[in-house]
Amino acid sequence: MRPDIYLLYLLLRLVSLFSLRTVHAVGAWLGRRALRARSHSTHVTAVNLRLTRPGLSEAERAALLQRTMEEAGKSVTEVAAIWGAGADRSLGLVREVVGGELFDAALASGKGVIVAAPHLGCWELLNYWLCSKTPMAILYRPPRIQAIEGLLRKVRGKLAPEQVRAEGAGVRTLFKRLGAGGTVGILPDQRPREGDGVFAPFFGEDALTGVLLPRLAARTGATVLFSFAERLPDGGGFRIHVLPAPEGIDDADLDVACAALNRGVEQCVERVFEQYQWHYKRFNASGRNPYWINRAEKGG
Repeated sequence: MRPDIYLLYLLLRLVSLFSLRTVHAVGAWLGRRALRARSHSTHVTAVNLRLTRPGLSEAERAALLQRTMEEAGKSVTEVAAIWGAGADRSLGLVREVVGGELFDAALASGKGVIVAAPHLGCWELLNYWLCSKTPMAILYRPPRIQAIEGLLRKVRGKLAPEQVRAEGAGVRTLFKRLGAGGTVGILPDQRPREGDGVFAPFFGEDALTGVLLPRLAARTGATVLFSFAERLPDGGGFRIHVLPAPEGIDDADLDVACAALNRGVEQCVERVFEQYQWHYKRFNASGRNPYWINRAEKGG
């Protein structure tokens, strides 16, 4: 491991020594700082909240923006603590599992399981929980700094998922795993490249949506479940949620299937709206850019 990456690992271990309540308090403070600084992530979040919560008053939307930025800050500091603590200690933070019987039944069916895990709550803890139940392969894009991959393998330890690159060979691996009755995890709300998705409604707005998950479901007959790890207040730990997929997610018509896919993400987000990664540009590929800033009008 490179010296700088090893120092980062030691920093993660240090962060993990603090209580989750302290870690979240620091994260909330960072979120408020970003809000006051009018950061780029704050701008994107504000646009997304305006698009997805159009009925709110300005005061209501401002309060929601602050809560959302605080939760975004918590997601940053908590992942450092989760990585630093390791899988076994981190799993001790799971206080409740809602819908766990759905996952158990899907595993017992032997048909294969696709876990759709949105950018919601603490997805790294969700990875630990899923991998503690069964071996799992996840589709991912390699980090820009290659040495980070070694760090992730070290911190995840024995509960590291099989990481499958988002390319042709990787997709074939997912089909193979599902065909053998295995479990795969996919981010259902990651914006695909132009030409690799279809537009489907998401909170009433068109969003470019990936077609891989519906195709996997249609061709393999695997059970699709949605899951996320809810962040409990006051550093109280986490609640794992497992939800059934909406009807139509395996439809041969990709417009129908992707609309169902986005409904599945919506049903997760509505449970803990502020904990969604709203600083992600989900709506900028539909022929318009709602995130564009007219700098000339702003004087620069």
